[in-house]
Amino acid sequence: MTGQFPETFFKDAVDFLFTETFTEVRGAYLDRGTSLFETLATIDAAEASKPLSPCCGSIAAQVYHTRFYIDVSEQYMNGTPPENVDWDGSWTAVTTVNDEEWKALIGDLRASVERVKATADGYDSWSVPDRVNGALTILMHSAFHLGQIRQSLCTIKNCLP
Repeated sequence: MTGQFPETFFKDAVDFLFTETFTEVRGAYLDRGTSLFETLATIDAAEASKPLSPCCGSIAAQVYHTRFYIDVSEQYMNGTPPENVDWDGSWTAVTTVNDEEWKALIGDLRASVERVKATADGYDSWSVPDRVNGALTILMHSAFHLGQIRQSLCTIKNCLP
C-alpha cells in the first residue's frame, strides 16, 4: 500500500472521533465526562432555555442547530444535497424548552447522530469526497458547538442570576 492511505484507517478514525465527540471521551481531545451527550445530561430545561444575551442563542437553540446541521450534512454525504437550507431558521426554531421538550430535543439529536454514524459505518468506500467532507464537517461543527454549549453552561451556572 505504498503511497496510499488505507480507507480503514480513515473509517476507524471517524468512528473513534464520533464516539469521543458525542458519547464517551477516549482521550483524543476532550476531558473526561465532557462529550456532547455527557454535557447535555448535566443541563436542565431551564438552563437550556436561558440565553446569555438578547443576541445569543440558548443552549436549546445550539442543540437544535447542531442536529439540523448533522441532518443537512448527512444529505450531502449521501449525494442528495438539499436545495434550500434555512440556516437562520435553525437558530430560531427552538429557543426555550420545558422538561419534556428538552428530553425530546436531546433524543432527536441522539437519533441523528446514531443514524449518521450508522450511515458512515455502512460505507464500503470513503473515496467519495462528499462522504469525507461530510464526516469531517459534522465532527468539527459539533465540536465547535460543544465548546459553545460548555462555555454557555459555565456562564449560566456561575455568572447569571
